[in-house]
Amino acid sequence: MEFNVNKYAGFVFETFKPEDQSPFDKLFEIFKELITFTSGDFDETINWMKELDKEYNLTNEDYTIDDFVEDLKKKGYIKQKINHKGTAITTLSAKTEQALRKKALNQIFGKIKKTGKGNHKTKKQGLGDEPSGELRNYTFGDTIDKISITESIKNAQLNNGIDHFQLSEKDLVVEESFHKSQMSTVLMVDISHSMILYGEDRITPAKKVAMALTEFIKTRYPKDSIEVIVFGNDAWPIKIKDLPYLKVGPYHTNTVAGLGLAMDLLRRKRNTNKQIFMITDGKPSCVNMKDGTYYKNSNGLDPFITNQCYAMAQQARRLHIPITTFMIAKDSFLMQFIQKFTEANKGKAFYTGLQNLGEMIFEDYESNRKKRIN
Repeated sequence: MEFNVNKYAGFVFETFKPEDQSPFDKLFEIFKELITFTSGDFDETINWMKELDKEYNLTNEDYTIDDFVEDLKKKGYIKQKINHKGTAITTLSAKTEQALRKKALNQIFGKIKKTGKGNHKTKKQGLGDEPSGELRNYTFGDTIDKISITESIKNAQLNNGIDHFQLSEKDLVVEESFHKSQMSTVLMVDISHSMILYGEDRITPAKKVAMALTEFIKTRYPKDSIEVIVFGNDAWPIKIKDLPYLKVGPYHTNTVAGLGLAMDLLRRKRNTNKQIFMITDGKPSCVNMKDGTYYKNSNGLDPFITNQCYAMAQQARRLHIPITTFMIAKDSFLMQFIQKFTEANKGKAFYTGLQNLGEMIFEDYESNRKKRIN
């Protein structure tokens, strides 16, 4: 229900009428869900849409799936290119890749507007961006926008009285503010085979969280840097635009290799504030051996592997790099591993359900999420 105010009759209640969506917009919402599920396979996505159309009558004679595909071309959401076999294929444009990240962000974190300033606080006070609530006397060099007008006028009234009111430099007070600093982030995404085992599709939720996090950082903190790596038997970097196309492979989970690469990337950054986001189902099953081979064990949690994970978490802590883990599963024994891992780093963990990514159980092991500048 919604209501309007009538000056004669008071409140008038009316049936809520949602904003009308065009046929394209309705189908585009479905398209964005399916293209993420199919890892960017356009032909498979359109086939799914045609099957859904047969069952649920998504279109009519005035606007068909073929019309929708033509609109995708006209609006610049898809493009044609020649593959290595010389065949023309349809691929997603950068515009679509960004639309997928925005959709994931809205689904998980809500609609967040872009701001022009970074929002990472530091403990250092001075000519910063965010008020601290603490006042001090005005000194030469303080900018006008930092002067607390209300408190300064109050001082003038107390010092001179109402009858002889005047505002002088000695009445002025300035509100202290925190500096906002840049953050360097590495996002780790698990693409091991366990992300699709047991009849659960964990990679699609993982991609959505990854796209949401990257879009969140790019829009909320535009001055920050973010790099993305994936980890299976090994770990390697990927481009943000490639997130929708991620697929699991016949890999084990080498969490240690992923953390090692993440810390190597962050060591190159000059920013004081650094952090790691890790998206995983929480089950490490592989580590590199000194002779170049892999030690693998998929049966339960192997102490030989988990102890190395804890050691990496502690190493990141010594480097002042907090790790925030997004756990795409709710298996109790895996959650126990993540809990111990998070305690070793003094970081944070989010336990996210597969059906509702917005339903996150937030567990805080550190009151201050981001490293501050001393």
